[in-house]
Amino acid sequence: APMALEPRSAIGAFDAAGGRYTLTTGSQGSHSLRDWLCEVLGVDRARLRVIAPDVGGGFGMRLFLFPEHVLVLHAARRLGRPVKWVAERGETFQTDTHGRDHLSRAELALDAEGRMLALRVETLANLGAYMSQMAGFITTLSGSGMLPGVYRVPALSVRVRGVLTNTAPVDAYRGAGRPEAAYVIERLVDAAAREMGLGPDEFRRRNFIPPEAMPFTTAGGKTYDCGDFARNMDAAMRAADWAGFAARRDEAGRRGRRRGIGLATYIEVCGGGNDEGAEVTLAADGAVSVKIGTQSSGQGHETAYAQMVAAELGVPVAEVRVLQGDTDAIATGRGTGGSRSLPVGGAALAEATDAFVAAAKEAARGLLDAAPERMQLRDGGIGVAGSNRFVTLADLARHVGGAGIAASGRFKPPAGTFPNGCHVCEVEVDSDTGAVTVARYTIVDDFGVVLNPLLLEGQVHGGTAQGISQALMERVVYEPGSAQLLSGTLMDYAVPRAADLPSFAFDTNNIPCTTNPLGVKGAGEAGSIGAPPAVINAVVDALADLGVRHIDMPATPQRVWQAMRRAAAETAG
Repeated sequence: APMALEPRSAIGAFDAAGGRYTLTTGSQGSHSLRDWLCEVLGVDRARLRVIAPDVGGGFGMRLFLFPEHVLVLHAARRLGRPVKWVAERGETFQTDTHGRDHLSRAELALDAEGRMLALRVETLANLGAYMSQMAGFITTLSGSGMLPGVYRVPALSVRVRGVLTNTAPVDAYRGAGRPEAAYVIERLVDAAAREMGLGPDEFRRRNFIPPEAMPFTTAGGKTYDCGDFARNMDAAMRAADWAGFAARRDEAGRRGRRRGIGLATYIEVCGGGNDEGAEVTLAADGAVSVKIGTQSSGQGHETAYAQMVAAELGVPVAEVRVLQGDTDAIATGRGTGGSRSLPVGGAALAEATDAFVAAAKEAARGLLDAAPERMQLRDGGIGVAGSNRFVTLADLARHVGGAGIAASGRFKPPAGTFPNGCHVCEVEVDSDTGAVTVARYTIVDDFGVVLNPLLLEGQVHGGTAQGISQALMERVVYEPGSAQLLSGTLMDYAVPRAADLPSFAFDTNNIPCTTNPLGVKGAGEAGSIGAPPAVINAVVDALADLGVRHIDMPATPQRVWQAMRRAAAETAG
């Protein structure tokens, strides 16, 4: 369950005089939501405004049109007054789109030296009681092409069957198909390495796509532009003190606990798809604004976008206002999903900023009596190189008059970006209860060019926390006979607390993306992709000497305890 901090809510209003609707709601894409609503209500776009103010968590779930969006608008028109709806937490469990409900069988063909020959994956994908908007895409095209991971897999066969059930609908959740793919290949790789008597690092090293092979087109039809997967793994293993693990395992054994270590390499595709537009304006009062159609739900877009513009215009970051989430104020927008905000929205903003700089210099030509090529934007204004001639942006705005200066940019990515990396996890398992504790966690990622390291690391921490909790804790449970939801409250559904997670050791080995003008690679979903297989690989490693080869997520204490007891019974038998 997506479990956003802010439950879904909506306020509908209707202006009878103008025949116009206004919806205020948490959304990852106000323009797409407006367009879908217009289809349902049978009105044109000019008659419907969608406002998405500060949004308390999205994770994919807030991309979609929900029935309550339509109902508050319908009720507002019928009643002649605004109508507000706020979900209770129990309602969000039952109606928010869930994620990750796959059952996969995977087979890997190898030669005698442990090199991959072919991969076959068959998946049953639960779609819920009815088809959500992107469910068919998420369960098939979004993830299937990434099944080869970072490996040379000559042949790939994938079959996905969508299944209608009586659960909540299942759709995009942070990573949206790519965590499912990474989990399948990384668990399979670990199992194959153990069966062949090879170390998990050695098996991977034999099968990595080497950096000199880039650009490399996989059997899944994806063309990776760059990446050095062995370097990421080696750096992560050094930072995690992989060589010293045996001593830590022995020490844990003396305390009556089983310690395991696991790693997972990953690659994902993101930051592609549709185009995005951006606008930079200088108002008549000298205020600088950015208008952009992406939507922040905690990622810090306001900071990153403002930093980009402030650096080029020579103004303080605090003086750049970023506007998002209002279909009346912003002409177009594709929203936020698939880690596209900086790779796509940021590239559009860079183009708009360049155009604004050119327009501002042209507007200042008469005031400064200089050619634009001699001008520099700095210190909140425009100066002429080699002279003391200078005009502030506020004075320039007054000189221009009217609506001030505005410039726009638009970028359509030619391809997706391919962030990648390696996670190393160490766990301890209580032999008596099956409880799993994450003792150490190390991450080395390749995100290309980094614009704001602090925001980036925050995104990795958040995604990793969600990935760890998927691996160990979170599980939506329905009663088999009645389909009654049993995990419909926070008393029944486990979400991680601070005490459940370790401090993360995080570093980067960045190679600039060659298909993106900024060189950036999407980062928002990476933690949730690399973490689940790393954690389960570590849990299985802790139990391997008992004969345990696999545990399905989530590896709850009950499941781990049962696996240990079954293994002990089989050994005794």
